[in-house]
Parts: sequence; C-alpha cells; structure tokens
Amino acid sequence: LHDFSGRLGEQRVHFHAMRLRDSLFLWVGAAPALASLAVAMCSPRDSIPVAASLLGDPSDTASACLAQRLGRCGHGGCALPAGAGWAAAFRGGGRGENTQQTMADYSFCVLASKTKKQVFVSYNLQNTDSNFTLLIENRIKEEMMAFPEKF
Repeated sequence: LHDFSGRLGEQRVHFHAMRLRDSLFLWVGAAPALASLAVAMCSPRDSIPVAASLLGDPSDTASACLAQRLGRCGHGGCALPAGAGWAAAFRGGGRGENTQQTMADYSFCVLASKTKKQVFVSYNLQNTDSNFTLLIENRIKEEMMAFPEKF
C-alpha cells in the first residue's frame, strides 16, 4: 500500500496505490468515493492496452484512459501513439498536442512501460481538463520514480 497526495492547482488530490502480484490498483480523488473503476491490460496484438469500464458512467473515460497509460505494454519499446483515440479522449483534444505535452506523454509512457501489469484505476475527480490531467499524470510519474517498488 502506498498513499500520497499533492496540491494540484487549487485542489488537494489524494492517491492510493496498491501493488498486487500481477496488477496495480490506483485510486485518485479528493474525497472518499469509488464512482468509477476501469481496468487495462496488455493484448498480444497491440502495444496499447485494452481497457474497459467496470463501474460508473461508461461515457466517462478518465479512469479507462489513465489505466491504459499506466498499463502500457512493453512490446518493442514504447511508441507514443500521438493523436490516438484514447489520448484524444483523455486530453479532450485531437491531434493538435503541443511539444511540451508530447514530451510529457513520452516520458510518462516510458516510465509506465515498466509496470507491464494489469492496471485498475478509479479516477474520482470532476476536473478532466487536459492541463489538470497532465498535473495528475506528472504527480503519479514523480511518485513512480521516487518509489518504483510501490508500483
């Protein structure tokens, strides 16, 4: 078990990570709730993990997208599929990502490829703005770099 938090913008965000034998559970939120839950796992046919919503509104893709990004498969390295459907949905945009976001995506992708696990994510925040979700990802990335044994 590993708990951490951070002030992201104006909001205090809490994270709870549970490293299991062959999977990782990550909860992200500001208050105790489990409003959504998604899982992502590697597929032998693609470097982008397959994701499914298990709990909550299926049109809310934040949990599934974050699970995909954390569960990046290790097939032949980490090729960043910029503009792919899941990235566009998660960022709320299309192919017009700027260089800073693309580099952050690549850094996160390279780091996350080390998990190579089935990943469960519960994203329980109302804010899914692309700048805010980038702060969420960066905070997780910092923690993964500082405590790799916890993930």
